[in-house]
Amino acid sequence: MGKSKEISQVSQINLHKSGSSLGAISKCLKVRSSVQTMVRKYKHHGTTQPSTHSSPRDERTLMQKVQINSRTTAKDLVKMLEETGTKVSISTVKRVQYWHNLKGRSARKKPLLRNRHKKARLRFATAHGDKDRTFWRNALWSDETKIELFGHNDHRYVWRKKGEACKPKNTIPTLKHGVAASCCGGALLQEVLVHFTKYMAS
Repeated sequence: MGKSKEISQVSQINLHKSGSSLGAISKCLKVRSSVQTMVRKYKHHGTTQPSTHSSPRDERTLMQKVQINSRTTAKDLVKMLEETGTKVSISTVKRVQYWHNLKGRSARKKPLLRNRHKKARLRFATAHGDKDRTFWRNALWSDETKIELFGHNDHRYVWRKKGEACKPKNTIPTLKHGVAASCCGGALLQEVLVHFTKYMAS
């Protein structure tokens, strides 16, 4: 808040205490719409400074923001409320989320699956759901992993409830290959490593 704005608010309250009407205050200080709002706020809170506590309306705003984007940080939420005239701490924001059973948790990394990938996996699971152990002993399992050459990928947190870790909005999509990464691939047959390759991802 600018110094001139603070002086204007103090002057409004002082004139109000001296018995001046709202119209007289507006004319004297050459302000219009803010006088009534400022006087009402002073009568209700006893001060014109921004609120340091969240109101039910602020809490609803926080919840709506988190529901839209669960990756929103507490710092961003504090900044958002400050823009509306409400001053709160990061601890207050976290406490509001906890009251609504939302905890800050590390976002799980899941493959970026499109609808065709999901349908293919569902078809595979449906077709092989009744297979016995003998069938799976003859199955060849293959996979590969990416090792970042310049450190780990960015670690991110999300606001989520218990049991919602795997919801798409609470996960971070990952791609199979990245730039400047070493990839290792292998295959398993009956828990025996039968093939191993290492190559540079392009």
